[in-house]
Amino acid sequence: MDDEFAIETRDLTRTFGTCKAVDGINLCVPHGAIYGFVGPNGAGKTTTIRLLLGLLRPDSGGIFLSGQPLNQNRRELMRGIGALVETPSLYPHLTGQENLDLTRRVLGLPRSRVTDALAFTGLTADADRLVRVYSLGMRQRLGLAQAWLGKPALMLLDEPANGLDPGGIRELRSQLRQLAHDQNATIFLSSHVLSEIDQVADWIGIINHGRLFFQGRIQDLQREQGPLRLVVDKSLDAAAALTANGWQVLQQSDDFISVQVASDADVGKVNRCLQEQEIQVYRLERKEETLEDLFLRHMTN
Repeated sequence: MDDEFAIETRDLTRTFGTCKAVDGINLCVPHGAIYGFVGPNGAGKTTTIRLLLGLLRPDSGGIFLSGQPLNQNRRELMRGIGALVETPSLYPHLTGQENLDLTRRVLGLPRSRVTDALAFTGLTADADRLVRVYSLGMRQRLGLAQAWLGKPALMLLDEPANGLDPGGIRELRSQLRQLAHDQNATIFLSSHVLSEIDQVADWIGIINHGRLFFQGRIQDLQREQGPLRLVVDKSLDAAAALTANGWQVLQQSDDFISVQVASDADVGKVNRCLQEQEIQVYRLERKEETLEDLFLRHMTN
């Protein structure tokens, strides 16, 4: 298996009873990427992460981390992974620093790593407070510190922004970019908050009902063109001409029509088609779609 990818799966499948929580997905996560793994609640995101960590066994399919099969090298591979799945595992009767120190000792790391992790996640001032008095957002940040303690090459984060206020979310985005771009860590980031993924990820996978609907760079997803709005002089004739030539007309009124296009080249073809029919095109417009727009379009197609 090629080590080009930090994470690669082949036809990964996991069922619970009659429900296929993960249905034959083929992930390809490049080294050094922030990979946003998005989908509605119940889509299969957390199950996938648990499979990648070896916390669940797949019914079929393979998992490869940097080209190494997980089922043969789990103990060795887990040393290079930091993870935060759902809610962090913390001891509420210990301080934040004591929680991190326990993890440090298990991993055999120097004490300086605890200081670094607290500073990195903005918890230095709260290091000596008991975790039981931490807010939800502070617990999430401590969980992130715990995941980053060993400075892993790969981090698997399931809804890490849970409980963070807007300032904390902004800091999290900055931290993730720093990990990926300055330290060349690979971040596999699961979330249903599409606006956050849009601002931090450079690769994306869209999952629903356990199936992977799209995978690639966010720019590639954005190249999948949305509707084209044309302001014309004869909208009925324009709609008829475009329909006859294979385009789907989505909307039509007295002075404009909206059609589905597949590419920038397609826009030029639409314009030429109307010119050949002697239909005057006054304006061509295409709305810049957000990740949420693109996600919803994939979910409804």
